Amino acid sequence: MTPRFRRRSLVVAAAVIGLLAGTATTATSAQAATGCRVAYTVGAQWPGGFTGDVAVTNLGDAINGWKLTWTFPAAGQSVGQSWGADVVASGGAVTATNASWNASIATGGTVSFGFNGSWSGSNPVPASFTLNGVACTGGTSTPPAPSARDTVAAMQPGWNLGNTLDAIPDETSWGNPLTSRALLHKVRSEGYRSIRIPVTWADHLGAAPNHTIDATWLARVKQVVDMALSEDLHVLINLHHDSWRWINTYPTDATVLDRYTAVWTQLSSTFRDYPAELVFESINEPDFTGVTDEQKYRLLNTLNTRFVQLVRATGGHNATRVLVLPTLWTNAEQPRLDALNATFTALNDPYLAATVHFYGWWPFSVNIAGGVRYNADVRADLNGTFDRVKASFLDRGIPVIVGEWALLNWDHNRPGVIERGEFLKFIEEFNHRARTTGVTTMVWDAGQFLNRTTLTWRDQVVADMMKAGWTTRSATASSDQIYLPKAGAIPAKSLTLNLNGTTFQGLYQNGGALAASDYTVSGDTLTLTAAALTRLAGDRAHGVNATVEARFSAGTAWPISIISSDQPTQSATTGTTTSTTVPTQFKGDQLQTMEAVYADGSPAGPADWTTYKQFWEHFQPDYTANVIILKEAFFAEVDDGPVTLTFHFWSGASTTYRISRSGTTVTGAPV
Repeated sequence: MTPRFRRRSLVVAAAVIGLLAGTATTATSAQAATGCRVAYTVGAQWPGGFTGDVAVTNLGDAINGWKLTWTFPAAGQSVGQSWGADVVASGGAVTATNASWNASIATGGTVSFGFNGSWSGSNPVPASFTLNGVACTGGTSTPPAPSARDTVAAMQPGWNLGNTLDAIPDETSWGNPLTSRALLHKVRSEGYRSIRIPVTWADHLGAAPNHTIDATWLARVKQVVDMALSEDLHVLINLHHDSWRWINTYPTDATVLDRYTAVWTQLSSTFRDYPAELVFESINEPDFTGVTDEQKYRLLNTLNTRFVQLVRATGGHNATRVLVLPTLWTNAEQPRLDALNATFTALNDPYLAATVHFYGWWPFSVNIAGGVRYNADVRADLNGTFDRVKASFLDRGIPVIVGEWALLNWDHNRPGVIERGEFLKFIEEFNHRARTTGVTTMVWDAGQFLNRTTLTWRDQVVADMMKAGWTTRSATASSDQIYLPKAGAIPAKSLTLNLNGTTFQGLYQNGGALAASDYTVSGDTLTLTAAALTRLAGDRAHGVNATVEARFSAGTAWPISIISSDQPTQSATTGTTTSTTVPTQFKGDQLQTMEAVYADGSPAGPADWTTYKQFWEHFQPDYTANVIILKEAFFAEVDDGPVTLTFHFWSGASTTYRISRSGTTVTGAPV
């Protein structure tokens, strides 16, 4: 800004020498050496007014973007018009921010600005200055690296760029589009503070002995890392599917350690001067073939130790970069945690973190063995995991990253495997435990949560529940579905609320509140009246007739679908072991699970330890075609003869169906 006037009068000059120990803003110099000298001069002074001239000389590494602050020592001192910087005052505190054309200051460079000020009584020179938030005192220094605990805490919450740079052999091979700056901006704008970028290197390595990473592939990985850092995201990179592509053959294959060393040596060199916001993870879900667990622990210790030593040896920011070490299989069972703890003890490195993965209690995560609800078994598995990692690592001062979490078979390509309300309960408690335990979490997203083409959430309710859990608890209910009969009188229906410390606020539909007469709340029981449900059901067409939401004093709302249905019916079929379908009129209902037993009542088909088969792997509903598909994988383990199938539906209805296999021929009919 150009000064409106300057006046010549008494000149009072003073120089203030300072050190800038603040952080630089370039992507590769977060811990750069910094320093500055500040000269503050009263260029002219007259009764009640003066002109201030300020020169800032950068003595450290180049910076891009600056703020100089000081406090006037006398009451009545203030600033008016300014030039060369935007200078504002709040009381006696003054902040000068760079103009668009002088944001960068090279090493040894100087920027100047000035202002017209006012004073009364006296006009002393300020005693001290800070640049970018750090006091100036007159030399250069390198600020201490952030601790491992601070870095990991700053990464919460995190998101995985799954099935992308880890895809085999290339970025788009598994159906996701090329990673864009817009995608990363979307992730950051949704509140995520870090991104895990899984990378598979196996198809991009040259021959022994150098195992040179393909330059084009490395440049692409570097480009994605740079874009993410520019979006103010912490970044974690790793060796991903390399774990089963070649690393699992160690030590039988004597070249594994050489290749592993070569890859991490090249990555350490490439990213040596990147800021502390970039984090390295040694290997994803490590395992080794043909050896005992005790031998696996020793082999993983060898790889993790080699990883830490060679990264540290490259110096630069790698000397204090946070390095993330996994347990065997990235599993949180106690023996895995204990083995990794021994590695931490031996390394005695303060810039290390532990990582485990969590996909919930397996029967619930894939819907097998009747694991259809978020019940006590699922909850015990979740809470036990957090309790163990806390006692094993956090209580020892070692930060923890849950590098992947979700449910294994929650996927928009496999709808119905996990019922949404049950998944919402899992999300709510998982995030609650993560937040109260102090663990950083990175949701695994291979495209099943964020649509990378439209940059919208595939299920906004699921996204909202995740986001709410970062800061508070949300209430849930026994179900997110109320099933009503297609015909006849509609009764009142009740749900049990799990308030999680909140209070119930009301029911809403399309943003408007339902009348108080539409429902009652007694303790933790919410009851919708027969009259309200009759109105909401409308013409009672099969399927979802209406959706309402319960709102609470904190967290996100709980959705409730009002559904009209009839008893599902089925008819006879003929097929083969590779192609058999059960004709099914679902009549508004949704399939929950399937049981299969032989005539003697023993389990039939795969997973012969349970009568309940795996949803989608062994059977699959097709609501458009009005069939239930019996998969080839199911018949692969079914004996010739009769098998009784029981189909369970979410309304509580069930059907019984008998199939008979003879070689490759299958026939079936309702019982």
